Amino acid sequence: KLDRTVLFVLFYTQYQVGQLYSVAEASKNETGGGEGVEVLKNEPYENEDGEKGQYTHKIYHLHSKVPTFVRVLAPSSALNIHEKAWNNEYMKDDFMIKIETWHKPDFGEQENVHKLDPDAWKKVEVVHINIADRSQVDTKDYKPEEDPATFKSAKTGRGPLGPAWKMELHQKADCPHMCAYKLVTVKFKWFGLQNKVEGFIHKQEKRLFTNFHRQLFCWIDKWVDLTMEDIRRMEDETQKELDKMREKDPVKGMSATDD
Repeated sequence: KLDRTVLFVLFYTQYQVGQLYSVAEASKNETGGGEGVEVLKNEPYENEDGEKGQYTHKIYHLHSKVPTFVRVLAPSSALNIHEKAWNNEYMKDDFMIKIETWHKPDFGEQENVHKLDPDAWKKVEVVHINIADRSQVDTKDYKPEEDPATFKSAKTGRGPLGPAWKMELHQKADCPHMCAYKLVTVKFKWFGLQNKVEGFIHKQEKRLFTNFHRQLFCWIDKWVDLTMEDIRRMEDETQKELDKMREKDPVKGMSATDD
């Protein structure tokens, strides 16, 4: 499935800081009771072509965050997902989740931005995500303080986002904007469960994209003044904090829905 997540108006450098800040904070909200995020590596890399970036290797301990029918059938080791290769340790190459993202300075109108071949593109389901639309949020996930439709930034003056915020953005020629195109590919080779599990994962990815970017927008006053150097220091501190939280805090965060 192709999930198009339309984000609020941000320069990419601003979005990058906001995204990394929100990832760290959201990780804390999902960690406790032996579950959550474990960061094994978070370090700069450079390949032979001169490409530079940040390499991370995380393990997601997900026991309460998968549906009951999976917990019953799978051993606990099958519920630890490595983000580095998106390969589950138990099922090896039979379980894969791949998320590819392009950030483009447009309004989400591009078709097949990942340039899949025509036959593959025909099988893709396109899902538009509107972070200001409360109807796209599960009732148990809704938090008034994380609602872009009511939030107004004290530092930037951005928000609240009304029903026509994307149309209004079109009319502001001098206003920066960006769209994140997320291509989610799921493979789960387990006879009798393949369709059900793959459908569940796609549903949860849409839920994660929606909630995460609503938080990112509503947390803007917390991160808008930070630099990338601030973020890297925060990530180091968060890595140590997550280890303690997995051991000492209760289970928290999103739980699976079995429907």
